Amino acid sequence: MDPLLLFKALILGIVEGLTEFLPISSTGHLILVGDLLNFNDERGKAFEIIIQFGAILAVCWEYRERLFKVTNTFFSSKQSQKFVLHVVIACIPAMGLGLIFGKFIKAHLFSPVPVASAFIVGAFVIFWAEYRQTKASTMKKIDSIDQLTAIDALKVGLAQCAALIPGTSRSGATIIGGMLFGLPRAVATEFSFFLAIPVIGGATAYELLKIANSPQAFGFADFAPTLLVGFVAAFISAFICVRWLIHYVAHHNFIPFAWYRIIFGVLVLVTSYTGLVAWSN
Repeated sequence: MDPLLLFKALILGIVEGLTEFLPISSTGHLILVGDLLNFNDERGKAFEIIIQFGAILAVCWEYRERLFKVTNTFFSSKQSQKFVLHVVIACIPAMGLGLIFGKFIKAHLFSPVPVASAFIVGAFVIFWAEYRQTKASTMKKIDSIDQLTAIDALKVGLAQCAALIPGTSRSGATIIGGMLFGLPRAVATEFSFFLAIPVIGGATAYELLKIANSPQAFGFADFAPTLLVGFVAAFISAFICVRWLIHYVAHHNFIPFAWYRIIFGVLVLVTSYTGLVAWSN
């Protein structure tokens, strides 16, 4: 058991949990931090995807009452059936495109400079979405995800497709996309939480299946403790972040995150251009 590798797993787990549900791209941060820590090989990429499930469990715990209610009343409640249908509708576009273009994206866009560029572009989309939120006429008069329509779910699902580009942010694409389509900030944020469960759960299951089919390639016996440390770190930090974000969106906008994206993205581009940091290709 390599103590340095476990330390890297701890750092990446914390980064994952703190960034998964904020509009700043957890995948982008994991790629950049993984590159700095020299943990960006095939095992590192698999690690980044699998520990995301720890963050998802934090959402499941936070909304456990709602999830239990939907599960227990699915066959008797139209509201529960509607909730599940909307989540499924919103997940189909990104899952479909991910299966088609996933290998291409992973081969060409999972590197620091494309991620930094996506950070900056995404910041200006946030500025635009927040500007539209100030126009009352562009917003739907709803205060709960139970009031969403199937069309609303489809629109958010189409917006989620942008998250296939590393650095865009899955939560950012769904939250900001929902806001651009007229959803209130708090409703878009809550719906984004629920969409993360099947999307990231599916990605994690796929990576685990790959490891199961080639345990020697991953050195699974040695890799398991690393996964466990990252998983637990992601769960704890994500739980704290989700609790904080729920309260934050009730009283604040996402403008600070847009500025953060610009500063962070420019920093990566400048260090890459000047050679101060030897980012990988």
